[in-house]
Amino acid sequence: MKKEPSGLKLIPIMTTDEEAEAFIDTADLTEYDLSQFKPMRFELQPKSERVNMRLPKLLLDAVRSRAEREGIPYQRYIRRALETAVAEAPSKAK
Repeated sequence: MKKEPSGLKLIPIMTTDEEAEAFIDTADLTEYDLSQFKPMRFELQPKSERVNMRLPKLLLDAVRSRAEREGIPYQRYIRRALETAVAEAPSKAK
């Protein structure tokens, strides 16, 4: 098993769900370098509605760029931004 300079083991490459499940069931994750892991949110609900909107090119380019930096499709990035906006506590009306 390869180790990082920190002395922690590298996560092995797994190609099937079964391999991943077996690894998680048996591994002590405190022995592995998890510093490169990113939080991931799985989308389990089906998408049943469609939205069509026009945006300025500069805004869409910025959204696509940010989504690419985060490693997700830009439409998922937009959906996540909308979910975050509606999940925030409502502000007091003035």
